Amino acid sequence: MNLTESLRSGDLRDLVKKVFEIDNYKSKIGQDDEICVLTFVVDQEEPAKDLENFLEMGFNFILDAETSPCEEENGKWRVFVELERNRHIGDQIFEIVEGVQKLADLDAMRFRYFKSFKSEPATLENLSAAIPKDSASYDVATEEHNLNNFSEFFKRSYADKIVVLDENITFTRIYSGPVSFDIITSGPKHEVYDSIAGPMMLESKDMAEVMFLTKIIGNYNINKIHNTFVFENNGWAVALKRIK
Repeated sequence: MNLTESLRSGDLRDLVKKVFEIDNYKSKIGQDDEICVLTFVVDQEEPAKDLENFLEMGFNFILDAETSPCEEENGKWRVFVELERNRHIGDQIFEIVEGVQKLADLDAMRFRYFKSFKSEPATLENLSAAIPKDSASYDVATEEHNLNNFSEFFKRSYADKIVVLDENITFTRIYSGPVSFDIITSGPKHEVYDSIAGPMMLESKDMAEVMFLTKIIGNYNINKIHNTFVFENNGWAVALKRIK
């Protein structure tokens, strides 16, 4: 991929987040099982517009690229990219990734498919395996009852807004402010507990933290192991480490 004359390698250094999303947003130009949507997160509006133009001009298989119409609460802008869902989609997205990496001077990028808790390296192998290439496989991949979907897992949360950015998740309730965590892991409950080292924290200050999180996030069974909180939902669990 050759960069355009107006943009050079490294021009968007430190401005594009290393984790991008696939199929997390609905297509504006077609059916979701026919159109794949990529989402890149960018600091500042002008660099987001630069990335939009770079993508539209540099890849003839991209159907549409568009910057979000307004700034998000966290000061970020999203660039949405739409392309046809077909057997070449893994190769095409990998080509896009290589171009964005050069532009943003990133050693590597990661992607989060649909609403998964954890991202994975944006290698050609991983992209080809994860992204549905037709309508039937799209329906299976985005099955709403899958509790590895952060939106579905926290469906009954008290939070007014849940935002996942890179490897962090933030819950916000009106008048109470944001509560943010690093996403450590998710999966069947017994596997998550087995993966976390340390004692169960049962002191009064730990129980007070659990009660606070219950009020902010929702009535989930929450346990604290060392400095990690484990949230349970119907046999599935998510481990989160609080950062603020």
